[in-house]
Amino acid sequence: MSDDHGHSYTPEQGLHGGRSVSADVDVSVVTPDQRDAGTAQTAGGLHRWAAVSEAMNGASFWMGFAVLDPGGQTGVHHHGEAETAIYILKGTTRWWVGDRLDEPREARAGDFVHIPAGVVHWEQNASDTEPVEMVVVRSTQEAVVVNLHDHPHAPDHAR
Repeated sequence: MSDDHGHSYTPEQGLHGGRSVSADVDVSVVTPDQRDAGTAQTAGGLHRWAAVSEAMNGASFWMGFAVLDPGGQTGVHHHGEAETAIYILKGTTRWWVGDRLDEPREARAGDFVHIPAGVVHWEQNASDTEPVEMVVVRSTQEAVVVNLHDHPHAPDHAR
């Protein structure tokens, strides 16, 4: 068999040498009620639910859904060795970064955000009436949150 580009494969290999569905490899669908709230959290109104992870479906990365409450402001934290990619579904949020945590980065519905591994920040919902809804992907197999309760430039709400 071959694909549209002339690459040959057997049904056992799948396209381009990939795998076919088998007893140990399958496509999984995670519905909202199956998301796992037992994942790393940050205080201040940010709630995360895992949908894809090593523990849930053997993935080599972590993916989930997050909601930042209206008026929510997280504590100062970073995500260790995990790179983070975020897609904003609804709302407007700010990440405060920089040596003094005084440089805002604002993202709105439809925006993608990349947070490199180890970047210290805190998050703020720009609205006091609407939640922010996000899809979050981390390069590690589980969500990593390292809370920094004693950061010298933490805003008043995080002290």
